[in-house]
Amino acid sequence: MGAEKTDPTAYSTSKDKFSDHDAESIQAPRHTLQRKLENRHIAMISIGGVIGTGLFVGTADSLMYGGPIGLLLGYVVMGTIVYAVMITLGEMVAFLPIPGGHIKLAERFVDPAFSFAMGWNYWYSWTIFSPAEISAAALLINYWNQSVNNSVWVVMCFVVVVTINMLGAGAYGEAEFVFASIKVITITGLIILGIVIDLGGGPNHDRIGFRYWKNPGPFVQYNGIGGAKGRFLGWAAVLMQAAFSFIGTEIVAIAAGEAKNPRRTLPKAIRRVYVRILLFYIGGTLVIGLLVPSNNPLLQLNSGTAESPFVIAIETAGIKSLPSIINACLLTSAWSAASSDLYTASRAVYGLAASGNASKYFLKTTRNGLPYVAVLFSASFSLLAFMAVSTSAGSVFNWFANMSAVAGLMTWFAISVTYLRFYKGLQVQGIDRKTLPYYTNLQPYAAWWGAGSTLAVCFFSGWSVFLKGNWNTANFVTNYLLLITWPIMYVGARFYYRTKPVAAKDMDFKSDIAEIVADSYDEPPPHNKLEAFWQWLM
Repeated sequence: MGAEKTDPTAYSTSKDKFSDHDAESIQAPRHTLQRKLENRHIAMISIGGVIGTGLFVGTADSLMYGGPIGLLLGYVVMGTIVYAVMITLGEMVAFLPIPGGHIKLAERFVDPAFSFAMGWNYWYSWTIFSPAEISAAALLINYWNQSVNNSVWVVMCFVVVVTINMLGAGAYGEAEFVFASIKVITITGLIILGIVIDLGGGPNHDRIGFRYWKNPGPFVQYNGIGGAKGRFLGWAAVLMQAAFSFIGTEIVAIAAGEAKNPRRTLPKAIRRVYVRILLFYIGGTLVIGLLVPSNNPLLQLNSGTAESPFVIAIETAGIKSLPSIINACLLTSAWSAASSDLYTASRAVYGLAASGNASKYFLKTTRNGLPYVAVLFSASFSLLAFMAVSTSAGSVFNWFANMSAVAGLMTWFAISVTYLRFYKGLQVQGIDRKTLPYYTNLQPYAAWWGAGSTLAVCFFSGWSVFLKGNWNTANFVTNYLLLITWPIMYVGARFYYRTKPVAAKDMDFKSDIAEIVADSYDEPPPHNKLEAFWQWLM
């Protein structure tokens, strides 16, 4: 995978190379978050922490708009962007696993104003993500019972999510380990079951094969537009939903500030990204396109009675009881993703406060290192999920998904720009990238691809509203609000704080290094094959 290199012992030499760093940082840490996330927590958070309703539910709309091939190609293209962004982020965060993650890195290597815009955009992204997952949970519960008001389900999910986060990083890590394990087992089982059903192994013994790739066809003519143009637009419609499904892959950067032995755990987590992309997302969308025709009416999320494409396929195959079990697993997935969303949002606003871009009040923590003010503040915005009470839960999910996807893509753009400055700083200051804990030979090309592609996808995200007779104010606002406000926040912060871009020769590659190296240690050797396998897996 691009000749990735990881060396956890790199910068054991950094104690010498950066010996002029203030050693007092070890005795008097500047941050009050505590490293409570263990290897297995980081591993499962990186593999399945934010696999949620985007893949399990949102693919319904994508299949309807793009067809099976359009769906698959959309996820493949977005997958390349995700991989580029993650190896870009991985190189920086493995070197500097500090609270605030890429928000603090942007302050160091680009511009404090850039960090301001990036940080608030990132917080907004995850604050909106949480009600998106909660409204999707209400949509999933409607599968069993549509007679109960959605407010009941919103309250139930909200309480679960807030409780997990108020118990601290350790409890969040344990909950995510369990939830992510369920998600990984579920999606793996669904892919295997999907292949069995496709080959005629279901109760109805209907061998589907590539039937739906022929009728109704591999692509959908978007909005009735004929020819290659209509098929291209169908594929383009998939990209934003695919982005929503992938957003959150970078959560390991935010978790880095609370990870034990970060110089070893983070490179391992970054290396697993391509497994997640290929197995779960590409494999999942391939199976969905084989099992469900793109003209199935249950794929319409705005109907309020939509189902996951996986559940539709299992029901069509005639498998009894299993659809309810799978729907229950998908519900835990929504809870898990919403929990991760709130965790990330709270740590983002904590990082903003640590950078001086938000009230210092958000830095308040308990003795156990829980930033309770940041958690409660971010949790209050999850109440936006009550919009699902007065409007179709499916419509609300789509609105939040659009806003979250654009905000997430802008974050990926900012991460890529930050890396390009980081890369330049290393060159100017004569620091060999091969001495970093993690690096890849794909740079800086991967960062350029990440920056250019994310900006292009954002710019064209709301193109469908400009089609004749297709104007939708809600869709226009949710797609372009962040694209407009991001540069306004950056320019405004530049003038207000009177900042300027950080010159490559002035970039700080020294602060926090001594403390980070002190937190690194060698893992104890395995005593048997089972322990060796577990250590490799986690």
